[in-house]
Amino acid sequence: MQDIIKDNNLPLKKIKIIAVSKNQNINIIEQAILSGINNFGENYLQESIVKIKKLQKYKHITWHFIGKIQSNKTKKIAQNFSWCQTIDREKIAILLNKFRPKNLFPINVLIQINNCKELTKNNIDIDQFQKLAKVISLMPNLNLRGIMAMPLIKKNIIENNIQYEKIKAIFNQLKRKYSSVDTLSLGTSLDIKESLLATSNMIRIGRDIFNK
Repeated sequence: MQDIIKDNNLPLKKIKIIAVSKNQNINIIEQAILSGINNFGENYLQESIVKIKKLQKYKHITWHFIGKIQSNKTKKIAQNFSWCQTIDREKIAILLNKFRPKNLFPINVLIQINNCKELTKNNIDIDQFQKLAKVISLMPNLNLRGIMAMPLIKKNIIENNIQYEKIKAIFNQLKRKYSSVDTLSLGTSLDIKESLLATSNMIRIGRDIFNK
C-alpha cells in the first residue's frame, strides 16, 4: 500500500486503516492493538460486544460497526460503537439517533451506497442518497462523516474504473454540501489501489492484517 501511495503522491497521514476483526479472538486483537492498530471494524453485533467489553482498558482504540444493520440491533450499536459505517435507510438513522446515550458524543456515521443499480448488498439507491444525507445531518446524536461503498470488482478495467469514479464524485458532492463530511470508506484487501486512486481515506483490511 505504501508503494501505491508513494507512486501516486497520495497523502499517507490522511489514510486510516480499519482492521476488520470479525471472527478474531481477543488475544489476536490485543496483539494487533499492541502493534499500533487503533481502529477495528466488526460485522457481528453479539460477537463484537464481548470484544469491546473485554478490551475496554484500551481507551485509545475506536470501534466501527461495518455489518448489516437490523432494527433490533440499533440500540446496542448506538451504545457501544464510535462509528457506524452501514446506514442504508432512514429508519436505522432514526433509531441510532434515539438510542445514542446523551453522555456520549454523537456517533459518527457513513451512508452505505452503491454506485450501480446492479449492486445489491443491502444498500440504498443513489437517487435516495441525498434525502438520507439531509435527514442524518439534522439529527443531534448523529455526525454525518461521509460514505462507505462496496463496489463490485469486475474483470473489465474500464467498467471497474467507472465505478470508482462515480463513488468519488458522489463523495465530493456530499463533501461540498456538508462541512462535517470528510470520510470515504472505500477499499479492502482486494482493491486497495483502485480505492486509493479514488481518494479513499479509510481502507478496511482483514486477512492482510490477521492472516500473517
